[in-house]
Amino acid sequence: MASVKWLPEAIADFERLYIFLEGKDTDAAARAASAILDGTAVLKTSPRIGKPMPDDTGRRELIVSFGAGAYILRYMLQDEKTVIIIRVWHSRENR
Repeated sequence: MASVKWLPEAIADFERLYIFLEGKDTDAAARAASAILDGTAVLKTSPRIGKPMPDDTGRRELIVSFGAGAYILRYMLQDEKTVIIIRVWHSRENR
């Protein structure tokens, strides 16, 4: 089983997404946070499940469905036992 580490930018993304939703619907914010964390749990057991990015950097993206949209977890494998979460955003965000 792999361990999951979060870069500071990814933690800030997670907090930003939570705060945005919390202002609209606290239950939805809690469900969104759970969905994102469930996605990271999947990465612990299946670190290569995400789609590789086409830029040969080794980065991958895991799409976590949520309601009509999804959350995208961008990550990379430091080694076979360590997943690094790089960024997190909602699919409807204008990045």
